[in-house]
Amino acid sequence: MSGRARKRLAWPRTLFARLMVILLVGLVLAQSLSYSLVMMERKNVADRLMLGNLERDVASSVAMLDMLPADQRAAWLERVRRDNYSYRLDAGTPGEPPRAPMARRAVDTIAEALQGRYPVSASAQPGGGFQVHLRLHDGNPLTIDVQPKRSLVSPWLLAMLAAQLALLVACAWLAVRVVTRPLSQLASAAENLGPDLKAQRVPETGPTEVAHAAAAFNAMQARIAGYLDERVQILAAISHDLQTPITRMRLRVDLMEASPTQQKLYQDLREMEHLVREGVAYARTLQGGTETPARIDPDALLDSLAGDYLDAGHTIAIEGQAGAPLLTRPQALRRILTNLIDNALKFGAEVTLAVARQDDGWLQIAVQDRGPGIPEAELERVMQPYYRVETSRNRGTGGTGLGLAIAQQLTQALGGTLQLANREGGGLQATLRLPA
Repeated sequence: MSGRARKRLAWPRTLFARLMVILLVGLVLAQSLSYSLVMMERKNVADRLMLGNLERDVASSVAMLDMLPADQRAAWLERVRRDNYSYRLDAGTPGEPPRAPMARRAVDTIAEALQGRYPVSASAQPGGGFQVHLRLHDGNPLTIDVQPKRSLVSPWLLAMLAAQLALLVACAWLAVRVVTRPLSQLASAAENLGPDLKAQRVPETGPTEVAHAAAAFNAMQARIAGYLDERVQILAAISHDLQTPITRMRLRVDLMEASPTQQKLYQDLREMEHLVREGVAYARTLQGGTETPARIDPDALLDSLAGDYLDAGHTIAIEGQAGAPLLTRPQALRRILTNLIDNALKFGAEVTLAVARQDDGWLQIAVQDRGPGIPEAELERVMQPYYRVETSRNRGTGGTGLGLAIAQQLTQALGGTLQLANREGGGLQATLRLPA
């Protein structure tokens, strides 16, 4: 696995996840630091308490045991015993002097409390404890066995820290959610902004920065829609203004004597009219249609298209069935299929419509032909307006270069996808997928 892949796996990709990771790590570190400080403070308090008890209690206990007869001292050992130290009437366990700072401080405290009346020595013991050895005035040994108690953690403390951490995590999740939700809405609106520019306006709420970004996005969407409206109006005006000179040219051509030149002029005029109509149609597809979606029977629509082409002398085969109604814009769908079928008939005689309902619920309609196909490098470029694979610039074979572009724009307006692919054995397949 490459370093880039490991980095991608280690670091979340979404802003929500990244903020949550940062906040969670910070909260866990803060809680751990708080816990460490509490335990350290408790240990210091316990140490100071133990040293204070040693200073006040050891002197009196040793003096009392020293005053008692030797045969009565054993009975008093339990009475002078404390939680973290006890007394033994023996020489104890020899060993190295304690090295721990706390143990040395305790030995010094005991020595100061005895005020030099007894010679004192100390030895370290396994487990962190130590012993202080001395001899009473009658010569009998006495050992003070000190076992510092470990700081015990109350169960409620851990439960309280866990509850506090859970509360902070919930608050952090809510805060991050509130901050990132407007960004998610803005990204969703940008993704849903199709050719028709009919996406809903992003709510201009939330933090100042997010509200400003939403307002800028809404203004940008409105400006783009205005630019497209202006372009369509310009094309419509050009188309309208061209009708008059084209009509005059036709009248003049009609007055000419029949000749090859007259036929060529007729052909040029028809191409001009077709080009203007296709240009306006493409501009309108960029705006999106105002057609209201309706529930239709796709199988009936395909049968109707096949019948229309049969009347024109073209046989269109249909394979498969949709099997369920489809909510879409009927005229836009008909225009898409007509453009695809016309393109297939232009280059291939055998045209088939393969219909299937996908497992994900989408409807797939594949327009297949057995023509020459399209070079792989050109499959994406033919979707661009005014781009033609035909290099002869012959309108009779190359067309205007807008048929597939219009189909692509209308497909996006319907929320679907359109893909071109060469077929095995020759030919082209245009696959239209529509959400059911």
